[in-house]
Amino acid sequence: MAFGTAGALAMLGWLGLLISLFAPQLRGGATATARFLIPALIGIAYVVLLMQGWGKAPGAGFGSIEQVRALFSVDASLAAGWLHYLAFDLFIGSWIVTDGLELGVRRLLLVPCLVLTFLFGPAGLLLYLSLRLVTPRKAG
Repeated sequence: MAFGTAGALAMLGWLGLLISLFAPQLRGGATATARFLIPALIGIAYVVLLMQGWGKAPGAGFGSIEQVRALFSVDASLAAGWLHYLAFDLFIGSWIVTDGLELGVRRLLLVPCLVLTFLFGPAGLLLYLSLRLVTPRKAG
């Protein structure tokens, strides 16, 4: 249940980020919801799932690929891992929108960064950081 609910919440957050790009009058609420409220709700579910899966996988840990594989052999831990991605990618997406608009990056240039962040987290962040390096800063 947490898996599906968190996915739906994350989708609402991503929709909110797109709305905040193209509907300035709604930016404050949409960005705050995507940046703080939804990641916090997903974070609560993450902690619950993490506690449910804790200690249930023999040999689980973070020291080797085998230990991580063992960790994710428990559904609660696997779902927690997915929620981790949902919350952090959405938070990074909200930072991209906020930072990009503050720096004067064209809204349409932020869209591919958001799409990549949504689909492939660090690749979208890398695209945005690259764009940020070559974007002239707003005067003042």
